[in-house]
Amino acid sequence: MATQNRRRRVTIADVAGHAQVSTTAVSKVIRNADGVSPATRSRIQAAIAELGYRPQAAARGMRGRTFTIGVVLPHIRNPFFADILDGLHEHLDGTGYQAIMVQGGATRKAEKAAVEALLDRQVDGIINVAPLASKNRMEEVAKERPFVVLARHEKSTAYDSVYDDDQTGAELVVEHLIELGHRRIAHITHQDNAIARPADLLHIIRAETYKRVMREHGLEDEIAVATTFYSEQGGYDGARELLKRSPRPTAIFAGADQAAIGALAAIHEAGLRVPEDISISGYDNTLLAALPNINLTSVDQDGFSMGRVAGRLLLERIEGRTVAARFSVAPKLVARRSTAPPPSAKT
Repeated sequence: MATQNRRRRVTIADVAGHAQVSTTAVSKVIRNADGVSPATRSRIQAAIAELGYRPQAAARGMRGRTFTIGVVLPHIRNPFFADILDGLHEHLDGTGYQAIMVQGGATRKAEKAAVEALLDRQVDGIINVAPLASKNRMEEVAKERPFVVLARHEKSTAYDSVYDDDQTGAELVVEHLIELGHRRIAHITHQDNAIARPADLLHIIRAETYKRVMREHGLEDEIAVATTFYSEQGGYDGARELLKRSPRPTAIFAGADQAAIGALAAIHEAGLRVPEDISISGYDNTLLAALPNINLTSVDQDGFSMGRVAGRLLLERIEGRTVAARFSVAPKLVARRSTAPPPSAKT
């Protein structure tokens, strides 16, 4: 029986022979280590490109590095995560590192399996976006591999944190709606099974800030919260719940753009107009929010910068930094046509 001939994999020895250098010199270039002159480095890099040499990740791992980092996302549906990944990839460009993305899922068990899969593949470090794990669990991972956490507010000496000032962001939204003249302002928040103190979870911070600002303006009796999910379906369900109230809200603050998009669908289904009958705002300022047919008022927490900083912090950790770093993004409100003064007293 005939067998298909496979092309022999190019080895480090092939590259060394082509560039007329030692395999040690090639190894240093692959690892981006010192000890190779610029001219020799250029010759080796040209040989690598000409031969199409690709180092085997397992072999590189045995030598100390794989030049890969793992990124754990809760899911891949949120467009805000794309902003984070864009920033990360910009920082990684030219560093020799590649990102491997996995989906953590909606449970701690699934997330743990995703993280362990990355550890088994010997990634050099991990970025975990909106993790469900406990602080103790994250510190255990950080003992094994450099670790950066996005969107959690805990302080830890074991890992780095990148997060939004969610309190300021929520204040901006609610104050904006109140300044427009709204009093019946409702909120759509998120529920999950994360193990963390409430003060460490972004959706709790946003919801508690909403309630605090309402109370500060004497609007405690108008507080209305629908607890669903930061998803289109969650926003749709939350808005339907809130629209059943009598009198109904004149404005809805959804804790994420994804939820706001779902809420817009429920509002349209109910025969109401935005913003003539009801205003709506989101959080994240995703690309969808700026689309002309959506024009959603939202809070910009600069996901691109968050991803870029996370990449920088992780590579610093890989290079040996041990002192924990924290980076907070200053949010800003982007007002669009989905918010306007409330309708007249006829409602």
